Amino acid sequence: MARILVIEDELDLQKVLQYNLQHASHEVLSAIRGVDGLQLAQQKKPDLVILDLMLPDLAGTEICKTLKRDPKTKNIPVVMLTAKGSEIDRVVGFELGADDYVVKPFSVRELLLRIEAILRRGRNETGEPQQVIDFGVLRIDREAHRVWVAGREVELTAMEFRLLVTLYERRNRVQNRSTLLDDVWGIEAAITTRTVDTHIKRLREKLAQAGDYIETVRGVGYRFAESAGEKPR
Repeated sequence: MARILVIEDELDLQKVLQYNLQHASHEVLSAIRGVDGLQLAQQKKPDLVILDLMLPDLAGTEICKTLKRDPKTKNIPVVMLTAKGSEIDRVVGFELGADDYVVKPFSVRELLLRIEAILRRGRNETGEPQQVIDFGVLRIDREAHRVWVAGREVELTAMEFRLLVTLYERRNRVQNRSTLLDDVWGIEAAITTRTVDTHIKRLREKLAQAGDYIETVRGVGYRFAESAGEKPR
């Protein structure tokens, strides 16, 4: 069972989500206004937030930014709900730190599956025995969701952090874009493979010289260096 916060101003949809989440044995917190939802998230520390982007008082994007900037709430997974379905809207959502992006209208069953995948992923991460990884100039603290390059801390979104850890765990093995979409973004995420390239580009830029550990395999996907001395410049 998980505690899930639903920030949604459409009352009918909120009731549908609440009913189905409770039926799946989850505790549900609800808010119609963005300010109230943000306050609940900060006070109650839910296991996951379902966030409508078009709220009457405060944009969902601003709520997501605030949650991801606060050390106490930055690791709470956020699933964005919106009628905006263009690729640029999805990319912006993921860049803000969203763990998934669901376009209205949507299948409630699919949404529940996506939520379970995110919650399961979180449980798996907390059970990982090696919490701190040192790889050349790169240092990753799984539990704290923090990354350093040559001693300097680098701010990554939740999605960028998960992408980095996934690539590291599979180092020296080529990962195609479809595999990364499924394993990093969740259950057959409805975004294009171009989104993977966008995230890899931004991740490399943030990692500076450690970004060279991530190698492009033309026509296939990406590969993380087997040893720290293999790359970077």
